[in-house]
Amino acid sequence: MVKTNPIIQWLLDGDPVIRWQVHRDLLDSPTEVIESERRKIATVGWGKQLLDLQDEKGLWAKGLYTPKWTSTTYTMLLLWRMGLAPDNMQARKAAYILLEKGFYTDNGINYFGSLNYGEQCVTGMILTLCSYFQIDDPRVDRLAEFLKVRQLPDGGWNCQAPRGATHSSFHTTIIVLESMYEYAQFRKSTDVRQQQQSGWEFLLKHQLLRSHRTGEIIKPQFLRLSFPPRWHYDILRALDYWQRCRFPYDPRMDDAVEIVIKKQKKDGCWLLQQRYPGRTHFEMEEVGKPSRWNTLRALRVLKWYQTVKRTGP
Repeated sequence: MVKTNPIIQWLLDGDPVIRWQVHRDLLDSPTEVIESERRKIATVGWGKQLLDLQDEKGLWAKGLYTPKWTSTTYTMLLLWRMGLAPDNMQARKAAYILLEKGFYTDNGINYFGSLNYGEQCVTGMILTLCSYFQIDDPRVDRLAEFLKVRQLPDGGWNCQAPRGATHSSFHTTIIVLESMYEYAQFRKSTDVRQQQQSGWEFLLKHQLLRSHRTGEIIKPQFLRLSFPPRWHYDILRALDYWQRCRFPYDPRMDDAVEIVIKKQKKDGCWLLQQRYPGRTHFEMEEVGKPSRWNTLRALRVLKWYQTVKRTGP
């Protein structure tokens, strides 16, 4: 294969977790090429580094949800984003532990002694992991049901709803939407399709970034491209979710797409604009420097966007 685009070649010079997604999402390479690169995640580079840090009990940093960002939950979320194979036994062991140790009486996930209810954001995270790593347990379906019935009237979710919040949170909503996508893929079901569409409509009503009352940008952080996003919302995370679901074009996302386009540097890359405070196992990229993660994600979003915009809603 002749590679003439310098940005594509730069991406291909990166870690296997980047390379396999470049082949799949940007080059439309043959399946055998994609899978050959993907299999390397567990044996070479960043993926192997994370797997090597798992202890004999199946945990990372001896914790389920804390410390951030080295606990089992957040390490597993990073392995999911890297694209570790769903049949990886180390990851499956950890996903089962997260379900077993956190499943609560209300069918949500609760790792917190201070709460007497399942926490929606964390429930979404664990539903994502159990679905992606194919934990065939009826409690996984109960997690999905827990989230379905807690959708707010405006279409989204808010982990502060048990404390009185009535307007959805962008953070909670994107976490739950990602989990419902993975659940639908795992169960090969359309049971959560309505919830997905309502949640996305909530984000679209805000143009992915604006207050529905004032039209002002809700938080500057929503426009700063980070990776990994942890529990935080940003416009690239939202757009990457949309392209993954292959939802149709909607003009209300144009504003967010234009912001992403303007962030591209003259050499064709995107920078890592922020990281969230907390200990990590290791740093993959440096803030203020070119980011393969953000460049990969931005390019596949734009490739998808240009296609769906031509075909219309």
